[in-house]
Amino acid sequence: MDIEGSTTRTNWERALLRKVMYELIEEALRRGGIGEQHRDVIDRGDGAFILIHPVDQAPKTVLLTMVVPTLAELLGEYDPEQPDHRFRLRAAVHAGEVHNDGRGWYGEDLDVTARLVDAPVLKRTLRQTTAPLVLVVSEDIYESVVRHGYVGIDDTEYEPTVRIRVGGRRRRGWVRIPGAAGYGGHGLTA
Repeated sequence: MDIEGSTTRTNWERALLRKVMYELIEEALRRGGIGEQHRDVIDRGDGAFILIHPVDQAPKTVLLTMVVPTLAELLGEYDPEQPDHRFRLRAAVHAGEVHNDGRGWYGEDLDVTARLVDAPVLKRTLRQTTAPLVLVVSEDIYESVVRHGYVGIDDTEYEPTVRIRVGGRRRRGWVRIPGAAGYGGHGLTA
């Protein structure tokens, strides 16, 4: 996850946004049935990596059908007293290998996720919509989960608009705007 436009905020505003962001993420994960024992959190300052352990209690489909839509809904319902305390998120879902050397988490798959969530196309997509959140899934997630149309997942709501390079390899990301009736132009403003 990454907070849109966080660098334009004061440190005091960032503190508030971080607090609320983490509260909303915790609630979305709780509603999705993903407990603390099945995840780790890496703080990114203006966002976070949520590492979900590969266990039966936390399938990838739950992230796409429950956690992300719930987070988008919670974010949309968040109504602070001061309008300038509103915020929106970019989110990325990817799966792969990560490692911890006692100093922190690392690995190419974290790099892929960071590049996806920071992709200029994803930032532009969020600017062009009124939605509280935009999602990008890696090609790995698209191919292994989305395209199979598991219950609650409609592959026509995803558009292959993100292109990134990591480690000299080209990769694609598939964008969805949760709550929009299909991304192909829906949910975007002029």
